Amino acid sequence: MRNSELISALGNCINHCNYCADACLEEENVKMMVNCIRTDRVCAEVCSTLSQVLATKFEDVDDLVRYCQKVCNSCADECSQHDHKHCQDCAEACRKCAEACESYLA
Repeated sequence: MRNSELISALGNCINHCNYCADACLEEENVKMMVNCIRTDRVCAEVCSTLSQVLATKFEDVDDLVRYCQKVCNSCADECSQHDHKHCQDCAEACRKCAEACESYLA
């Protein structure tokens, strides 16, 4: 199934983004983490939406895949600015998800 690889990457990204956002709330300087938390939350939502749409037979998804790729890249950029392991792990998951979006569109 064409969608299975992307759906797997989306699930991994969702899990990392949710974990990262929650872990950021535990950081000493939460104010410094606000953009990271917001980006994590949006990325998880967009990935979740795309995953649900891909689980159907609906064909017109390319624009949503492109938007998801853009959000994942933004989240990776934001998280990679922080030294916390949860942020670095999230950035990696987001980059892999953006790559999976790219592969899907190819």
